[in-house]
Amino acid sequence: MRAALDRLYDAAAWLAAASMIGLLAMVLLSIAGRQFGFYVPGTGAYAGYLMAAAGFLALAHTLVHDEHIRVTLVLSLSGSRLRRVLEIVSLLLALLLATLFAFYSVRLAWQSYVFNDISTASDATPLWIPQLGMALGTVVFVVAFADQLALELRGKRRHHAAGAEPLRNK
Repeated sequence: MRAALDRLYDAAAWLAAASMIGLLAMVLLSIAGRQFGFYVPGTGAYAGYLMAAAGFLALAHTLVHDEHIRVTLVLSLSGSRLRRVLEIVSLLLALLLATLFAFYSVRLAWQSYVFNDISTASDATPLWIPQLGMALGTVVFVVAFADQLALELRGKRRHHAAGAEPLRNK
């Protein structure tokens, strides 16, 4: 199960990376169009869609690799028992909020599909297509929070020493 979850988080991260490459392509195409006098409709809209997809698809991978920004002042001042309780409570609350976010993201994409909602920009894209990145990203994020909560409850979640959050500027 651990390997399958890690593959899911990695797959979402690879999709986020592909979205970033697509975003770069849209920006470069837009710049080239201005420089050489041609216009490709929808590059701005597609850049926005890809930016949103990249952000949402990277959430789970970022969470499981301890890359999310955390305020650990209270945790660093608490004992190990209180710290564990605070971790469990925060993971439960985060799981609840992420579940609500995922539910409404999936619902938005589904309603856009059912009502044939179309972008008002020049690209006229059916909105459910770019909304899939947000929906998929939030669903994987829920799975990641549930995974982290299960690891915490079993005492197998990685923790950094109090006040020693890692610097990731390698």
